[in-house]
Amino acid sequence: MVELIVGKKGKGKTKVLLDKVNSAIKNANGSIVYLDKSTKHMFELNNKVRLIDVSSFPIKNADEFVGFICGIISQDHDLEQIYLDSFLTTAKLLDKDVTSTLTQLEEIGKAFNLTFIISMSMDKEEIPEACQHMIAVAL
Repeated sequence: MVELIVGKKGKGKTKVLLDKVNSAIKNANGSIVYLDKSTKHMFELNNKVRLIDVSSFPIKNADEFVGFICGIISQDHDLEQIYLDSFLTTAKLLDKDVTSTLTQLEEIGKAFNLTFIISMSMDKEEIPEACQHMIAVAL
């Protein structure tokens, strides 16, 4: 499953994402991973959440990003949720169509019983029609 938190830059998406992950870890049976473009939010995350700074890996495009996600999943059989902050930047999708990547993540989520919670700097109206059903929060 994919849940999108959408809104323009500065609308508070990261705060919503951090609140969600810190609430979710309290009831989690497995592990939770938080991917971001830096370690800036390290001290705002519960210490049981694994933070991965995606910028420290040589990811060149969205396909490589999906491969990176699959690598994370393959190493942790107890993984329940993956939180993705600054999705357009980390997934190398700035000014590109997000439909294919989000669809891939949705399929991966179904196959491995995972939920992806993604913050994206786009208004609700800018989200492609095929992905509108994924929107959980619009700011």
